Amino acid sequence: MDLYGFYKGKILDAYEYLGCHTYFGGATFRTYAPNAQHVSVSGDFSNWEEVPMFRTSDNSIWECSIQGANPGMKYKYNIYLRNGSMVEHTDPYAFAMEPVPNAASIITDLYAHTWEDDEWMRKRGNCWNKPMNVYEIHMGSWKKPDEGLYTYKEIAKPLIDYVKEAGYNYIEIMPLGEHPCTNSWGYQQTGFYSPTSRYGTPEDLKYFIEYAHANDIGVILDFVPVHFAVDAYGLANYDGTPIYEYPSNDIGYNEWGSKNFNHCRGEVQSFLASCARYWLKEFHFDGLRMDALSNIIYWQGNSSRGVNRNAVEFIKHMNKSLKTMDLSIILIAEDSTTIDKVTDNPDYGGLGFDYKWDMGWMNDTLSYFQIHPYDRMRDYHKLTFSMMYYYNEHFMLPLSHDEVVHGKATILQKMNGDYDMKFPQARALYMYMYTHPGKKLTFMGNEFGQLREWDEEKEQDWFMLKYPIHDSFYQYIKKLNHLYLNNSALYERDYTQDGFQWVDCHREGERIYVYERRSSDQTILVLLNLSDAKQTYHLEHYNAQKLTMLLSSDNEIYSGSTRYDDTVVLSLDSASANSDEAAPEDAPKSGSFDIELNAFTGIMYLVE
Repeated sequence: MDLYGFYKGKILDAYEYLGCHTYFGGATFRTYAPNAQHVSVSGDFSNWEEVPMFRTSDNSIWECSIQGANPGMKYKYNIYLRNGSMVEHTDPYAFAMEPVPNAASIITDLYAHTWEDDEWMRKRGNCWNKPMNVYEIHMGSWKKPDEGLYTYKEIAKPLIDYVKEAGYNYIEIMPLGEHPCTNSWGYQQTGFYSPTSRYGTPEDLKYFIEYAHANDIGVILDFVPVHFAVDAYGLANYDGTPIYEYPSNDIGYNEWGSKNFNHCRGEVQSFLASCARYWLKEFHFDGLRMDALSNIIYWQGNSSRGVNRNAVEFIKHMNKSLKTMDLSIILIAEDSTTIDKVTDNPDYGGLGFDYKWDMGWMNDTLSYFQIHPYDRMRDYHKLTFSMMYYYNEHFMLPLSHDEVVHGKATILQKMNGDYDMKFPQARALYMYMYTHPGKKLTFMGNEFGQLREWDEEKEQDWFMLKYPIHDSFYQYIKKLNHLYLNNSALYERDYTQDGFQWVDCHREGERIYVYERRSSDQTILVLLNLSDAKQTYHLEHYNAQKLTMLLSSDNEIYSGSTRYDDTVVLSLDSASANSDEAAPEDAPKSGSFDIELNAFTGIMYLVE
């Protein structure tokens, strides 16, 4: 290991040296504890008797090699503090841990798996001009067996097959690093390099990812570089001093009750950057979604306290280094700040992410659909405002787990009005989302109109699909997903200004929106009537020979009110021409179309 780079926060391979590494017949243990009085390791290999470790020439890293220490055996470090006391710690760089509430590390052969996903790894990329439809899941509560939890390996086929059929091409998994408390959802971790044993072994997780790749499904991991759990066996006061956290409680603790990483220390930067690299390289994750970026950018996530410049430089260096090592990975920022250049190149002052969650779009959209249809005249431009700033960053549109918990209600429940009134509005909302520029992310259960808020202890309410209105809602989302994946106008020019054009965004009284999505070979016209009244929209002087309906959210088969027997086509032959004089045969045809829009309806047309 490059020790100078380790202390300067410039390396991404610290895990290849620190931690426990096997060799034929034994294992070598190394841990960074510069202020410890003494360190030993104990485990199954020694009948839990302590085996002394010795300072390396670096004087801050402790090391020993033990014959008979083999994969599958448990171990702990015994850190003797300068006051004479001793604290048992799990290995910060352990590749596996035993099931909670126990906290021993497990010796693991990091390189035992033979990967068979070369074809996927060669063709994957950042989806800049391709569709990216992300299904966010919590591994333990998508579905559950009669007892316990599915392992990574057991859930692979049912989950991946479902995702593929439903029209998603990526999965984002909430944090998988080992964590002591299930209801922390994985965001309060103790084992940053250890896939949680709740769902099986590291080998099981590799099987899951390989199965996903074999089915052309990418997998993104929710990564937590901001804070860690306070449990005594973890990183807190690891060697009797705060080497991972800030020494001052004023900035050492956060609103979640956990400890903030001290991003000003190079050793911490190397720990986190190496962790990011570890999940990408050793598990073949296709990308990372970085949690709570605002708490890295600003001290305590509070802009009034100023920018944490060391932390910002750490993110820039880590992202640039990750991309240098593998340009095909995807880096996503969960960022609620208004700081500039989150998705720009670090060489030009950016943070180096590929995408940023558009929290403004999410808040404005959900707020709009929560209010009475009459009041949408007043708030009409909540749905147009996003395009005023959209090209400032490379945005992803999220309807994530955060929007369906803690009394916020589920997405369907958020819709204004009674039960029956919610479904047509939710169908219109999702049409708006999937035809708006930007990559997509939605949380499990949203696709069939879950009514109960998400609970990490319970599986999704799959029984709701027995009810026709929920089944038809799922069928609608499925159709919308596949239209998104298979129509280039909906994704090819997400981040160029010729990919989107307002046709009519000043129908405040009618609450009607009309816009186009465009690609190199396709144009799609979208009309939304978000009022509670049926209306006829007169599309005048529109350069089209015909409009072929791709989808109506009001179709009877989706529990709407209109029956469409076959594909609906509006053509100039059946529309009124606006010119008094005959146009040349080779001139573009321009006409007017009268389009019936029922209440809370979205319609997509292919323009020909």
